[in-house]
Parts: sequence; C-alpha cells; structure tokens
Amino acid sequence: MTRGTDGHDASGQPGRRRAAIVVLDGVGIGAAPDAEDYGDGGSNTLANVARSVGGLRLPHLERAGLGHIAPLTGMSGDGTATGAYGAMVPASAGKDSTTGHWEIAGIHLERPFPTYPNGFPAEILDRFTQRTGRGVLGNTAASGTGIIAQYGAEHQRTGAWIVYTSADSVFQIAAHEQTVPLEELYRACIVARALLEAPHDVSRVIARPFVGSPGHYVRTANRRDFSLAPPQPTLLDALETAGVARSGVGKVDDLFAGRGITSQHGADNAEGIAHIVAWLRGDRDGFLFANLVDFDQLFGHRNDVQGFYQALRQFDAALPEMLSAMREDDLLFVTADHGNDPTTPSTDHARECVPVLVMGRRVRPVNVGRRSTFADLGATVAEWFGISFRGRGRSFLSAVVA
Repeated sequence: MTRGTDGHDASGQPGRRRAAIVVLDGVGIGAAPDAEDYGDGGSNTLANVARSVGGLRLPHLERAGLGHIAPLTGMSGDGTATGAYGAMVPASAGKDSTTGHWEIAGIHLERPFPTYPNGFPAEILDRFTQRTGRGVLGNTAASGTGIIAQYGAEHQRTGAWIVYTSADSVFQIAAHEQTVPLEELYRACIVARALLEAPHDVSRVIARPFVGSPGHYVRTANRRDFSLAPPQPTLLDALETAGVARSGVGKVDDLFAGRGITSQHGADNAEGIAHIVAWLRGDRDGFLFANLVDFDQLFGHRNDVQGFYQALRQFDAALPEMLSAMREDDLLFVTADHGNDPTTPSTDHARECVPVLVMGRRVRPVNVGRRSTFADLGATVAEWFGISFRGRGRSFLSAVVA
C-alpha cells in the first residue's frame, strides 16, 4: 500500500499509522507556575517520591528520557535518551482527571469545576432522594474507604445511599453490592448526572460499589465514572470524523462521556497494561487512549509512597514488552493528567506539570521543551494521523519524528 506523509493511503483513507497515549494518572513532575493558588506549593510527585524511596530505579523510563526532564534522585540526565522527552504545563483551570484528559484532547477550561468541601446543597440531595427513592448518608468530603467504614452498616440497614465528595469536583455514591444492585447504583448516578447542572456541574459522578461486612468492607472493581460531555470538539471527535479507529483502556471513555471512544476496563494497572500490550500486538489500527489509575486511586490519595513507587516499577518493567510490540509506524506517548504527591499532607490531586515521553522506531532523541499546554500532545497526535485538528495546542511532531 502506498502511503503519503500525511498518514493516509493512496485512496485518501487513514493508513496504517498508529498512536497510543498512556496516562499515568497522577504522576506529576513538579509544581505548575500557579500551584500556590491551588494550595499545592511544594508538590512534586516524581521528585518527592524519588527522594523518599532513596532514588528511583526505573531503567526503561530512564533510558526513554525521564531523567532528562527534571532532576530525579536515582535517575541520570546524562547521555543520549532513546526517546523524545519534555514537560507540559496545565493551561486549563483545575487539577482533576477530566480537566487533564480534556486538555490533552485539545480543550482549555476557563473555570474549574465546582467543589463542595462542606457537602452538597440540600436542594440537590432532596431532588436526588425523590428521584431515586432512597435517602442519603454522609454528604461530606471524605476518604472513600473511611466513609464506607463509617456508614456501611447503617447503609446496609436502611438502604440509604452513601454520598460524599473530596477536594476534587466529584459526586460519589457508594453502595453495597448485596444491598443495592449494581444497575440500580448506575441508574442513580445517571439521575445525579442529570441533576448536577451549572452552577453545580461537577466534573464526575462516580459509582463506588463495595462488598464485605462491618469492619471488613472493600471497594470493588465495578466503579463507573459519569462525566460531563466535553463542551467543544476534541481530538477524539476529529479522529472519528476522519475515520481513524479509536480504542480506550481504563476510565477514558467515562471521562469523555463515551463520546468518540469506548474502553476496556480492568481491575488494576496490571490488567490495564495487559490491554495496552494486547492492542499493540494486535491487528487494530488507529489510536489508543489509556489511563492507568492505580497511581492516583490506590496510592496518591492514600499517601502510600511505597505503593506509588511499586506501581512505577510495574509500569517500567512492562515498557520493553510494549516497545517490542510496536510497528514501524507507531508512536507511544507516556504522560499524566495532574499530580498526586503521596509525600505531602494532602491526599488530593496537585496542580503540577506532567512529563511527556515519546517512543517509537522513528522517534529522534530530542528535548521537546516545556510545553505551555497539555493540548500540544493532542495536536501532535492529530498531525501524525494527517488531520487538521489542533485544538488549543501546537504540534511538536516535526521535532520528534525522523
């Protein structure tokens, strides 16, 4: 097949080029210029984890160029990297997963999504109760594991929802799978999503099912996120219009309200990594957008430094298999959506810059610099596929591809 430089074959149809973005959820690389405005001064997820564990041992990420982006204890910035590397500064207001993924896909938000440190307004909960037929427990900002320990027994006795939030813009609904069927929990999330309109337009409604008995409750892998739909066209919309296939891993489809992508969901990072490798080894063409959430969900929010580091080592160990599965015309981008520094007193997201690593057989080992927005990544992917979409970004493709 003859293919032009724009990624299309001689018939004008999308060619065999592929690209994958893998988001290491919460793996920031230093405070953004406005971090103090968010109460995140001093947050630096990778550098602080590196110092706390006595130095990072991530040989494959180091070889790709991670140590060249910023000083990280245990990682060298000397020598020539095998990939391209740089950092991206958040341009949108906010520091949550929806904001970060939307910005990667080309959107800038002018205002952050609303948060509710003192709980949600009574009028919202009254309407939610009326429409779902169940009462509400909690209505506070809390740890997900802590609140089910506190209210789980009462929830099982009364059938009332456990509703809570965090420092992020989320309306979370917890329910025991033997007390409330999963489908009813998901329907309740859809009800809440419809109720939460501006000015109460939280970024995500999250189903948080759990199982077990008092003192031994555990959350299950049946979480689902119900996001607002993006307010503007995204990279995913542009790829769909151009006929480029799109696949997802993890919560990406939820973050885009299912628009332009469907995802394979797994129980943990190990399953997510397996899905990524399978896509790279398979015969699918097009674009893969993957999120690996354990860094954030299991370790960042719980200030578990060792767990965070082990998740980094797990991904690092899987990187050679990913690279060996790649074709001549594949690009692999590794990045993040925000920070979540497990070494700080906060258990919430941090306003941080994020790393960007670019790998592939045609990639030059260059520094793409400090990009002014995450949207530059989406613009680069769009150019790789030969489409005109750039969103709010500027492509760096010509710098990295030979």
